[in-house]
Amino acid sequence: MRARLSSAWDRNVGPEPGEKELLKIENLTIRFGGVTALDGISFTVDAGQIVGLIGPNGAGKTTVFNCLSRLYNFKQGDVLFRGRSIKGVRRSGVAALGIGRTFQNLALFPTMSVRNNVLLGGHCWIRSRFLANALRLPQVRHEEAALDERCQSLLDLLELRGEADRLVAELPFGTQKRVELGRALAVQPSLLLLDEPACGLNHEEIEDLRELLEDIHRRFKMAILLVEHHMALVMRLSHKVVTLDFGRKIADGPPEVVQRDVGVLRAYLGTD
Repeated sequence: MRARLSSAWDRNVGPEPGEKELLKIENLTIRFGGVTALDGISFTVDAGQIVGLIGPNGAGKTTVFNCLSRLYNFKQGDVLFRGRSIKGVRRSGVAALGIGRTFQNLALFPTMSVRNNVLLGGHCWIRSRFLANALRLPQVRHEEAALDERCQSLLDLLELRGEADRLVAELPFGTQKRVELGRALAVQPSLLLLDEPACGLNHEEIEDLRELLEDIHRRFKMAILLVEHHMALVMRLSHKVVTLDFGRKIADGPPEVVQRDVGVLRAYLGTD
């Protein structure tokens, strides 16, 4: 049984009362030179919903994530998070909106400890200014204590407490994946973006990942947008599946419907 979260986990990451639509992508289009990476795609993620985003390599899945993270500036279409356009949001402000993310290629600090990598995710909620930190005012100590307690809770949840003081570079790949997930959860997101979390994991590790993600969703009621090539994992976890091919949306619906869709079969298998 996984550990309970401490009382320091005090931000409501689940749906707000009466909230339905959390994320809305409208006619999103982005081009790189003469290549159209996304061609007018639209879909929604409801509050507390798990949505699988699938498609062959080069379909545009990670490009969607990079638009949501503001790593790419899109000029056509819009992305609304809780009814607000994120077009004017800086990259540094995305986490404070309540959007956490993992990366297909791990984006950790390998020469830092597991604990410090996870703590970094929570720094978007530190409100004290430079002078307050320099003087070590009570507000600073209170914020640091709360952040540390939340970090400890996440280390327990992800079964990383025993690795807390080890350097990330010393850990096996599967454990590093959990560290990155911990850092994303430290943001206390309402929307968690998972970019191929099962990549590089063996069958047993993938099953452990599925159970962990189900546990996280049950505890926090957060929405999850999942990019993944492991179809069994996507179909078992997702409430809805969106399929892209060559930057266009070709299917959007319940997993049992999408996996029988003729366009999806053609995109993956080259046949009906």
